[in-house]
Amino acid sequence: MSEFTVAGLRVVREAARHGSFSTAGERLGYTQSAVSRQIALMEQAAGRPLFERQARGVRLTEAGRVVLRHAEAVLGELDSVRQELEDLTVRPPVRLRVGAFSTAMAALVPRAIAALVAARPQVAVSLREGPSGRLLTSVARGRLDLAVVTPPRQAPEGVEIIPVLEDPLFVAMSPRHPLADLASAPIGMFREERWIVGSAEPGTTLLGAWSDVSWEPEIAFVAKDWVAKLGFVAAGLGVTVVPGLIVPVLPPDVAVVRIDHPAAVRTTAIARPGDRSQDEPRREFGELLRDMSAELAADLRRRLR
Repeated sequence: MSEFTVAGLRVVREAARHGSFSTAGERLGYTQSAVSRQIALMEQAAGRPLFERQARGVRLTEAGRVVLRHAEAVLGELDSVRQELEDLTVRPPVRLRVGAFSTAMAALVPRAIAALVAARPQVAVSLREGPSGRLLTSVARGRLDLAVVTPPRQAPEGVEIIPVLEDPLFVAMSPRHPLADLASAPIGMFREERWIVGSAEPGTTLLGAWSDVSWEPEIAFVAKDWVAKLGFVAAGLGVTVVPGLIVPVLPPDVAVVRIDHPAAVRTTAIARPGDRSQDEPRREFGELLRDMSAELAADLRRRLR
């Protein structure tokens, strides 16, 4: 029986990203026959088809989506190994490994890094973006020195959680939207809206911020990338939920309305090893994250005036 291989998982990932075996081959430098062979081996390992062959390209099956999710994790870890090995020879000896969820990467983390390297130019910062659960695991296993996360109900063993910000949630919309001039609105006013989300499952998106409404949001489009989501919003094709962290860096063709609901807040926290022996760059970076959180909150208030 075939087994999953790194080469095969890379082919699956590229084919899924581009919806095409031929494009996957071009991206990886493989021939068409080599791509087909790798896909066949991965499907043998899975024991079922991973792709539906269509007239124009391919589409993942349910089994393919499962394999892709784990492929992203495996390949991401291998990339981290390669980066750490390179760090041994080409990076300065002082190193800080930082992780963060996507919207924290928009403004909070870059500002904190800029302040850190200005004060300590010898510090080399490596970044990993991902969901909070995966970042917490990386901190617990010693693969990250610090991560910006949404805190879990229970932290992994050996991980300390330090809240830094209670981040309000907003609905982003086109400036032409009838509600765009409001400062805030109750969630009921968005009942008839079409939503642009990162996942069709409400529990995995910020739509899950409130759970006591009696209606199901109408999903218009699913777009995982924030640039894509905001593009759909700016075009007037729907609305989406954004955290306050990202509001100060939103483009001018996107308006925001604060959600007037007690659950429409997301806690942002620092996760770090709980051994108390914090080295100076990690301690200083944590303080800078708190400082930059306060600055972003002030920027948010200025934008909403």
